[in-house]
Amino acid sequence: MNLRSDTAPRYVSRDSDTPVSPDETWLGIDGGDGIVVTDSSVESLLSVTPSAVEPAGELSFARNVFIPLTTACRYTCTYCTYFDPPGEATLLSPDEIRDIVTTGVDAGCTEALFTFGDDPDDRYTALYDQLDELGHNSIHSYLAEACEIALAEGLLPHANPGDQTRDQMEQVAHLNASMGVMLETTAEVGAHSGPRKKSPAQRLATIRTAGELGVPFTTGILVGIGEDSRDRAESLLAIRTLHEEFGHIQEIIVQPVVENERWRGGEPSLETLRQTVAMARIALPETVSIQVPPNLAPAREVVDCGIDDLGGVSPVTTDHINPDYEWPALQELRDIAAGASVPLRERLPVYERYLPAAYRDESWSGTAAEPPVGGGEWVSERILSALEDDFGRGSSL
Repeated sequence: MNLRSDTAPRYVSRDSDTPVSPDETWLGIDGGDGIVVTDSSVESLLSVTPSAVEPAGELSFARNVFIPLTTACRYTCTYCTYFDPPGEATLLSPDEIRDIVTTGVDAGCTEALFTFGDDPDDRYTALYDQLDELGHNSIHSYLAEACEIALAEGLLPHANPGDQTRDQMEQVAHLNASMGVMLETTAEVGAHSGPRKKSPAQRLATIRTAGELGVPFTTGILVGIGEDSRDRAESLLAIRTLHEEFGHIQEIIVQPVVENERWRGGEPSLETLRQTVAMARIALPETVSIQVPPNLAPAREVVDCGIDDLGGVSPVTTDHINPDYEWPALQELRDIAAGASVPLRERLPVYERYLPAAYRDESWSGTAAEPPVGGGEWVSERILSALEDDFGRGSSL
């Protein structure tokens, strides 16, 4: 997508006095920064159809274990089954984490996907008692220990702990091959309503913080939670703009909301999903992968819309965020790729272009472009030392 420089979205720092014109939309970021999205860039993206994109030349996936540190969350989004009420939320013990990790190692996994609900509030007193017993004063401190366990046993951590302050991310970033958080949407939607609702400005701030710290990052949008097509375009353009500023976005997930015990608001149509995937492909540079989760989306029906990744798939654990939707078997991923007449490749949780040249395997994924210079080193020495062990770089399957 070629946007003229005078109509492209732009990142505005907190000390900028650049005015916002009537044909522009201001998307605020916690801390005073913002993104200015022009009407012309939105309309241009909304005109995209699947026929405007070229199918990818290959599909990739990562083999992971899904490790939910806790089911406590300050938010109560109406489409989410992950959070448990206070008194019912659990916290995995170090021994339980190690057991899951070693099972994943035995199954040939390379990624430890750590999740937990956004910072639990003071309703979850039992959780803080458990953390104190384990010698921790915060869930992020405990996440750091969990990542160390994964690294010691032979998996690369990828943590997705929701909104994070700079101090929180700094505490764990060096122990992660990559990190992530779903933007979901820049719109204010009813599914996020309530006294503890998610804030798009907080989400954008977390994505920006990852860029400032030079963390390879995964984000994405949810489709069908009350946003409209313009909101989806603005969300994709916001991600694009932060990536242009910092160069840290490694992949975008386009995820449809699905029916579950808490969500009866319907699912997006296939037509909507196909257009949104095509919009994502056009909005982001080719070096940024576009993913649909194959247990939640009809991947076969959107593979011609520009996706090149099928995400993290676990051979040993369930999708704890969407437990009603099982991961597909490896053979199903092979069938999806075969139906598109492209090879299927296994990858690590950090995309190759964020690794120093000495750690790349050009036969693995072709030429890897250097990422733009960000706010820090792309992969920490702790992760690079782990990569020196045998992590089974991906090959065609």
